[in-house]
Amino acid sequence: MIKYRNILVVIDPTMPEQPALQRAVEIARLEDVTRIKVFLAIYDFSYEITSILSNEEREEMRQGVVKHRAGWLAGMIKPFQDEGLEIDAKVIWHNRPFECVLQEVNEFHHDLVITSAHHHSLLKSFIITPSDWHLLRKCPCPVLMTKHHGWPPGGNILAAINISDDPDQLALNEQVIHEAKVIAQLAKANLHLVNAFPAPIVNVALELPGFTPELYNDAMQQHHQTEMDAYARKFDLSADVVHIVEGMPEDVLPELATTLDAELTILGSVGRTGWSAAFIGNTAERVIDSIQGDLLVVKTPHVE
Repeated sequence: MIKYRNILVVIDPTMPEQPALQRAVEIARLEDVTRIKVFLAIYDFSYEITSILSNEEREEMRQGVVKHRAGWLAGMIKPFQDEGLEIDAKVIWHNRPFECVLQEVNEFHHDLVITSAHHHSLLKSFIITPSDWHLLRKCPCPVLMTKHHGWPPGGNILAAINISDDPDQLALNEQVIHEAKVIAQLAKANLHLVNAFPAPIVNVALELPGFTPELYNDAMQQHHQTEMDAYARKFDLSADVVHIVEGMPEDVLPELATTLDAELTILGSVGRTGWSAAFIGNTAERVIDSIQGDLLVVKTPHVE
């Protein structure tokens, strides 16, 4: 089963290891016909403000840095090329890495971007950089943020579903489940669906005659159960892989992912702006900060 044919791997020169490249290679070994492009955007402001040098000399220095980094990448990917994988490298000079990544995706029709989650050694957690944030919001294809957690056969994949009447969200839910199911089949993993619903607002409940938090909880649980059961039937999934949990997504997802030891958690983003985008970014940031496995963010097909 072919899922990803054209992967873009974002290289971070500050990291001693490149989990994103390793994950891309693992996927390519499963796919057999996948192309990988290792991509590095570099920039040093000091080359732009050096008044002693002429424009031509500054350009020559920039090209020298690009050539040096290209050689570094060439050595990095050579063992995989010798293995027979279709993999090449590209280095460009650009001061806004996420912009050139988006341009590369659109120009060369990449169907997956893989980037390495950044480990914060003092906090002993992972963080999302501003460039990662922009990619999660704006990249038209799925973005996979990877760590060092393996993808062993027989492992677990967790897909997050948001129950809503919004047509965009309904389309996104199906996109998330479809993506998750294909990846699970590819990686020989077990697929689980999770849905988080909010706890009742006690102050509101107290003002409504005959309404209690318990009644609210039961009604919400039943509504979400009905909707999730419908998704399970549509995508031929068993009831025992459907999880409905009271709480906020940024709390529920990491806890369940830890319980399942999930190698991959999949979230959806409708690509909105303003407060909706901020909420999506905040949820993803909290999730990637807490889970040990990878995080894949997918969008509805029409989002650019």
